[in-house]
Parts: sequence; structure tokens; C-alpha cells
Amino acid sequence: MSFERSATLDKVKLAGRGVVLLSAIKEKILVVDDDNGFLDQVHEWLQNAGYEVIAAENGTAGLRRFFTGRPDLLLLDISLPEMDGWEVCRRVRDMSDIPIIMLKANQQKSEVLKGFSLGADDFMNKPPDFPELIARIGAVLRRSICTKRDEKPGRFYHPEMEVDWRSHQVYIRGQEVKLSPTEFKLLTCLIENRGWLVTHEELLRKVWGPDYISDKSFVKLYIRYLRQKIEKDPSHPQLILTERGIGYRFSIQLKEPVN
Repeated sequence: MSFERSATLDKVKLAGRGVVLLSAIKEKILVVDDDNGFLDQVHEWLQNAGYEVIAAENGTAGLRRFFTGRPDLLLLDISLPEMDGWEVCRRVRDMSDIPIIMLKANQQKSEVLKGFSLGADDFMNKPPDFPELIARIGAVLRRSICTKRDEKPGRFYHPEMEVDWRSHQVYIRGQEVKLSPTEFKLLTCLIENRGWLVTHEELLRKVWGPDYISDKSFVKLYIRYLRQKIEKDPSHPQLILTERGIGYRFSIQLKEPVN
């Protein structure tokens, strides 16, 4: 049996007379590489293994696809035009804990160590053995899912804040801060998508409902209220960052040490 067919069968199980997918949701893989031939190959292998694939041909475009595509894993070449893979890895890791597998031809041990120091989860020689690449992607994704499942439920911890989801209590630098129900819903939406860009439209839909989908003034007003309560300096926010003209994201790393 071919690897492609085996990988596809691994995604399904027999149930009575029919075949039922184990999961209707496909993990999304972002591949950043300037070699079109390699992109075509890896796209075919990943699709055959049951993944959704998005691609970019340089580092700058890769970051844009990362923001807009919300992938579950990043497969990243190091030798990229416009912005190399090292810088892409560093910027992604500043914003997200998404799994990252780096690729490089004729890799040196020092490069592997550098990749891990920047936050990469795995490192493979390029071109990779594709069955091994698929196996490693699956292993990294499983570790990521297990880590998220093991997180302590009910509370969110950050160097600057602690949030108790059940009681709706929010502590900023050790002091309890009272938030209105709307402010708490807005903060919850940002934290649940921490590291990711959340658009004005998505915030409006999740916090205020579909009737407010076109009124960005609600988001801007309540972001200002929220910053006044949780930021050390609301005019220079460190927690809720603005992506001008698009939306906001909750930073998982502070730009400066907490005193």
C-alpha cells in the first residue's frame, strides 16, 4: 500500500456500512519556501496526509499568511528572500507558540542549535524524506495538543495578569480590577486568541453580536476602556497591541521586563 493511501486511511474508521471521518477539522499547515518545485511536492504530500495547506514564497509574505491564515503549524525554509527564516521564526515566536519545523539544505549543527534557540520545535534537512516529514509533523502537532490539554483549566496566567474564568475576577499586577461584562468578554476573546491578530469584525461578532458587525467604534472605545484598566501606560500598551486598520492582538510576551 502506498504511503499516501495509508495516510488517508489513518484518518477514517469504518462505522456500519459507511466510512466516517475521525475529525471534520483539518489542521492547517503554512509552508514558507521560495522553491516552487518543493512547494508543489510538499503540498501534495500534506494534502494526501489530510492537512489543509497554505503557502508563501518569501519571508514577508509568510508573515502575512501567518497573521491572516492562522495555521496550526509552520514549515519554514531558512534561505528565503526579503526576510530569512531566522527572522521569520523570531517574529512568529514573539507572538505565538505555534509549532515550527525549520528546513535547510546541508544544515550545520550550529544552525540546528540556533533554530532551537529561536524557538523552533524541530529541524530537518532539505529536501526531506517526505514520509518522515509527515510523521514529524504529526508528532509535533500531537505534542502541541497535549500541552494545551494539560494547561490548568479555569485560570489564565500572564506575568502582568491573572484571570479566573469562572468567577470573572481579573488581577493586574496582584491587584483586583473590576471589568464590566463587555470589557470582560472583550478581554476573553483577545486572550483566547493570544498571539493572533483578531479583526475588528471578529471582535464585534463575538462580543457584541452580528447586528454590530459594521460599527468599529464600539471596539475602539472598549479597547480604550480596557487599556485604561489593565495597561501600565495606556498610551504605550504592552498587552493589547494594535494592528492598524485591521484589529488587535493580545501579546504573549512583554516588550520590557516587568518590575
